[in-house]
Amino acid sequence: MNLFQQAKLNHLSFPTTDVAETAAFFEKYLGCEVVAAGEHRLLKRNGFDIVLEHTTEETPVWPKNFHFGLEVASLDQLHTLHDEFAKGGVQMETGIFNNTRGSRFFCRAPGGLLIEVNTREDMQQEQWRKLF
Repeated sequence: MNLFQQAKLNHLSFPTTDVAETAAFFEKYLGCEVVAAGEHRLLKRNGFDIVLEHTTEETPVWPKNFHFGLEVASLDQLHTLHDEFAKGGVQMETGIFNNTRGSRFFCRAPGGLLIEVNTREDMQQEQWRKLF
């Protein structure tokens, strides 16, 4: 096995013009532990880090479909999280929909980062299981 196969994904890094607001979103809704690192914040969750890097430039412009996905275990949990986001003023991009691979919705974190939240509990076509 070569070294690249042994390397584990360590972190993702996202620029934001408002580190505090973005960190608060991840802490409140996604259960991240927030650790200050100068002007930046480390978001720690399940052994994985997201680095929020302070930028003084304009709000970052993300490619149209760039996003990261989170998965919950059940359709009930998906509805609960969707409702919490909507009530909390999170920018919702879609309602909950099913695209045969399970139900999902899209929203934006402060700073414009697109997030997909899904469940496979109600996956309609068995052919998709081989991808997970």
